[in-house]
Amino acid sequence: MAESAAKGERRRRPLVAGDKVSDRVAAQHHAATQLLTNLKAALPDLEKLLTSVSDHWGYEDTIYRFYHQSFKVFHQAQGATTRIIKALSDLMPDRPLNKWFMEIVAAGTGREFTYDDNHRWLEATRPMVEAFFHARFMLEMAVKYAKELDEAPTTLPSGWAALLYLYDLR
Repeated sequence: MAESAAKGERRRRPLVAGDKVSDRVAAQHHAATQLLTNLKAALPDLEKLLTSVSDHWGYEDTIYRFYHQSFKVFHQAQGATTRIIKALSDLMPDRPLNKWFMEIVAAGTGREFTYDDNHRWLEATRPMVEAFFHARFMLEMAVKYAKELDEAPTTLPSGWAALLYLYDLR
């Protein structure tokens, strides 16, 4: 009991300027505020991009092409993913995107179709679809929270928290 109370006390310790933890938290909050400002400024373009990667040809047909085993999935999934990554990167150009996210993107982009891909379809194309899904999710969260938030929250909705991870702000 005393141990859990001590843990609670440590958690409630006030943040003090000059404290490494509080300075890091303040810097992250400042960067999150800048991200939200940038999201709101780019919202019209982000909405257009989200619409294009979510419409029949951008989303429905891309996933159909995967199941249909059509080489067109190479162009559609990778093209959409690349456009999304550029838009997301441009929001915070001084911050690299999350390492895991970029590993997923790297595995799913930069590929050219070969006839051998037909014999190993899932191995060749699943990384493209996975990268597209992750990129589209982050774009969707960017649009959603640019519309919903007036300021960077301290209590984080899951989608906003995921977006903060994209920019390594969490």
